[in-house]
Amino acid sequence: MSGGGLLVAGTTSDAGKSVVTAGICRWLVRQGVKVAPFKAQNMSLNSFVTREGAEIGRAQAMQAQACRVEPTALMNPVLLKPGGDRTSQVVLMGRPVGEMSARGYHGGRQERLLGTVLDCLEQLRNEYDAVICEGAGSPAEINLRRTDIVNMGIARGARLPVLVVGDIDRGGVFASFFGTVALLSPEDQELVAGFLVNKFRGDVSLLEPGLEMLHGLTGRRSYGVLPFRHGLGIDEEDGLRVSLRGAVRESEVAAPAGEEVLRVAVCAVPLMSNFTDVDALAAEPGVVVRFVDRPDELADADLVIVPGTRGTVKALRWLRERGLAEALVRRARDGRPLLGICGGFQLLGEHIEDDVESRAGHVDGLGVLPVRVRFAREKTLARPVGEALGELVEGYEIHHGVADVLGGDAFLDGCRVGGTWGTHWHGALESDGFRRAFLRVVAERAGRRFVPAPDTSFAALREEQLDRLGDLIEQHADTDALWRLIESGAPQGLPFIPPGAPA
Repeated sequence: MSGGGLLVAGTTSDAGKSVVTAGICRWLVRQGVKVAPFKAQNMSLNSFVTREGAEIGRAQAMQAQACRVEPTALMNPVLLKPGGDRTSQVVLMGRPVGEMSARGYHGGRQERLLGTVLDCLEQLRNEYDAVICEGAGSPAEINLRRTDIVNMGIARGARLPVLVVGDIDRGGVFASFFGTVALLSPEDQELVAGFLVNKFRGDVSLLEPGLEMLHGLTGRRSYGVLPFRHGLGIDEEDGLRVSLRGAVRESEVAAPAGEEVLRVAVCAVPLMSNFTDVDALAAEPGVVVRFVDRPDELADADLVIVPGTRGTVKALRWLRERGLAEALVRRARDGRPLLGICGGFQLLGEHIEDDVESRAGHVDGLGVLPVRVRFAREKTLARPVGEALGELVEGYEIHHGVADVLGGDAFLDGCRVGGTWGTHWHGALESDGFRRAFLRVVAERAGRRFVPAPDTSFAALREEQLDRLGDLIEQHADTDALWRLIESGAPQGLPFIPPGAPA
C-alpha cells in the first residue's frame, strides 16, 4: 500500500515552499513517521551529490536531512541548471543528459518526463509512510500548465492533496490565494485543500476575519499562520538572486572568541553556484561574510573567496570587466589570503580549454595558480574524503573542468601557492576541524588577532535550524488537520471557483 502524500505549492516563487516542506518533514519524523521529501523538477544552481554519485538540488538534500534519511536521486529526478543564453543543463536521475533551451524543454521534453517523475514518487511512497512534495513557482502558471510535471501535473497524476503557501509579508496574500485557485481547472481545483499563511507579523486575531472570508469565498480552510522569523531559511535554490550588496545571507556576527573579527568577501560572480559553501564561515563567531562586486570592496577583506559558477569563462570575463581580476592578481602577488572553489579555482589557473560549457576554446586564466584546466563532456560527481592542515575533510565535487596541477603545495586535490588556495571540493568548510585550522592560517597571514571558537559544530547548527522549522509547524499549524490531509487526501466536495483555467 502506498504511503500518504502532500504537495506544498505556493502563490509565487519564494513563498516559503522549501522551508514549509522541511518543517513538515521534521515535524513528522519527530512523531515517528517515516517520511521523505520530493521535488519532481528543480531549477537551481545550488546542488548536492548523493552517496550514490547523483546530483540533486541542495534544498532536497536539506529536506532529506530534516527527514533524517539519506538523500537519493528519487527525491529530485529532474534538475535544471541555468547556464545563460536561455539554456539550462538538464540533469535526469542525477546525471546530465544535455543542454536545452526553455522553448525546447517546454515544447515536449518536459511533458515526456511526467511518467519518470511519477514512477520516482511511487517508489518513495511504497517505501515511506509519507512523502512531502514541493512544487515550483505557482501552480496557476496557465501558460505552462499543459507541460507541468512539478505542480498540478504531479498532483493530478498521483492524486495528491495540495496545500498553497502564501507570503503575507509581500502583501496581497488573500488575492493571491483566491486567484491561484480561480485560475485552475475544475479537476485541479478538486485537489487544492486549503492555504497556509507564511511570514505573518503582528496579532493573528486581526487576520482571522480575512481567513474566514476566504473560506467563505473558496470553501477552503486555512491550515495555519506561520509567524515571521529571522534566519529560518534552508539552502536556497537559486544563487542568481543573491544581493550584490550582501543583504542576503550576510551573517549576524556573534562576538569573536579572539580580539578581532575576520572579514570575508565573496565575489558575486555570474551564475554563482553552491554559494552555500560560505555558510559554515558565516556560522563562526566573529566571521563577517559579505558578497561583493567591486574592487574597492576587497580592500579590507582578510579572506577573498571566488566561489563556484556554472559559467567559468563568463565569470572570468566579468571579473576582468569590473576590475576585480586585477585586484585578485594583486592580492595573490602580495600573499594575502585568497580561496578559489570549483569554478573559482579553475579561473585562478593559467589557462582553460573549454569546448563544452562556453565553447570558447583556449582562454587565459588569472595565472595565480600553476593549474591548467580542460573541460570534459563527462561531469565529475564525487564525494571525496581527505586531509588538509592536519584535519579530516569531507566534500563533494560537481564539475566538467579537469585540472592539471603543475606545482604548488597539495591542497584537497587542488593546490596552494603562498596565500592562495584552490580546490574543486564544495562543502569542505563544513568540516569543523579543518575550518578552524584554515581560519587560523588566514588570520595569521592577514595579521588579525582572530581566534576560531573551539566548539562551533556546523552540523549541530543545521540540526537546530531544522528543529526550529519543525517547531514552527508544530506550534502554528493545525497538525491534526495536516495529518488527515496527508493520510486521506483532499476533502470531498470542494467547490469550483470560476472562471477556472482558460481553454
